[in-house]
Amino acid sequence: MLNQKAILNIRPVEALTITIILLTAISFSIIKLQLVPHVPVMIAIFLLILYGLIKKVKVADLEAALMDGAKSGLGAVIIFFLIGMLISSWMASGTIPTFIFLAFELISGKWFYAIVFVVTAIIGLGIGSSLTTAATIGSAFMGVSVAFDLSLAITAGAVVSGAFFGDKMSPLSDTTTLASSTVNVDLFEHIKNMAWTTVPAFILSLLLFMILSPGETGANFDNAAVVKQELVKLNLVHWYSLIPFFVLAIFAIKKIPAFITLGAGTVTAMVISLFITEKAAWAGLLTSLYSGYTTETQIAEVASLLSRGGIESMLFSISLVLLALAMGGLLFRLGILQALLSGIEKSVKKVSVLISSTVASSIGINFLLGEQYLSIILTGTMFEPHYRQAGLHPKNLSRALEDAGTVINPLVPWSVCGVFLAGVLGVPTFEYAVFAFFCLISPLLTILAGLTKISITKLEKKAAA
Repeated sequence: MLNQKAILNIRPVEALTITIILLTAISFSIIKLQLVPHVPVMIAIFLLILYGLIKKVKVADLEAALMDGAKSGLGAVIIFFLIGMLISSWMASGTIPTFIFLAFELISGKWFYAIVFVVTAIIGLGIGSSLTTAATIGSAFMGVSVAFDLSLAITAGAVVSGAFFGDKMSPLSDTTTLASSTVNVDLFEHIKNMAWTTVPAFILSLLLFMILSPGETGANFDNAAVVKQELVKLNLVHWYSLIPFFVLAIFAIKKIPAFITLGAGTVTAMVISLFITEKAAWAGLLTSLYSGYTTETQIAEVASLLSRGGIESMLFSISLVLLALAMGGLLFRLGILQALLSGIEKSVKKVSVLISSTVASSIGINFLLGEQYLSIILTGTMFEPHYRQAGLHPKNLSRALEDAGTVINPLVPWSVCGVFLAGVLGVPTFEYAVFAFFCLISPLLTILAGLTKISITKLEKKAAA
């Protein structure tokens, strides 16, 4: 998508008008009309095509823009397929059921949401992948939440908050590496500087989750023992079922490419599943990689909890991602995004305005394109010279890119992370977004840092020759 050249050269006001119309139509359709996101995004694509035709853009160019935009998401599609297979295989091997069993052993109702937030943050920090953390450990906590009859929206918000804290602060994370490399900042200097906003955001989020957590256990937790007994009865709880997780963690720490890491986690789980599954059902294990894992049980909560994963479960998310990125291709080719960015760029003078503009740009690109990588690359490339002109160290920029780019993507219903998380956690994006406190607080603290100048680092002046 980045290689596309704009066909039109339009004014920022015109681009802003078009953007407001599109976002209003999409938001109204999803929130008020309760439509699945595919339909409003498709309508937005038709509106953009109509706009292009009115501007006398060739149909061939519009088609090329759609294709180029969709092509940029093929890497994400493969990862989605692999994670779908990973979840299914981790169900069959007992990996996720064992995590659920351990969670029941360790967690009481008190501080539940806070514990979910902390544990997912630690796991996310360790493996450097928010989506993998949410799909595996997060799924386990969602199951515990169902059994305890707790709020799924708050639990999902805690999972997303913790997973994206880990993703944001882990040196293994691709977005962390991307943000630092885009503006030429040392990776560990970038992480250290992010602590100024990330640690307060973590603490505030933890306090909010502690306040929301139930104060005492009661009848709502009676289902826990039943679920634990059923998991053991189904032969899905074993110490060796955790091996796939450690394989995944080791591969991630060694920075082995994601598709190999996820593949290794899946293969390891499939091997283990052979030992805990009867021979007659072995063929079904391979089928479950596509259609998802299911098990025979009379307990509805357990059936719902374990019936997850498979390539098929990812198709809803994948189709929406491709549509959103195709829309992004049109926004690029028609020059709408470039005009918006140039409008913001011209307004930056003061430090506070510069950082607020960076935040606005990162959030805007996430909502327009649904892609966190592009929010980092485009905003970072555009604003880097302005930070240097203002005498600011580029690590201020890389921090803002993560505070407003990386963590906002899961809050956008049509974004890559938003559609994926809604699918694997079973909670609509708009419902959990309200409780994803870490993601909501992070950009606010970055803006506050710009206003107060606290933690803003100036460029060192070169010594006079």
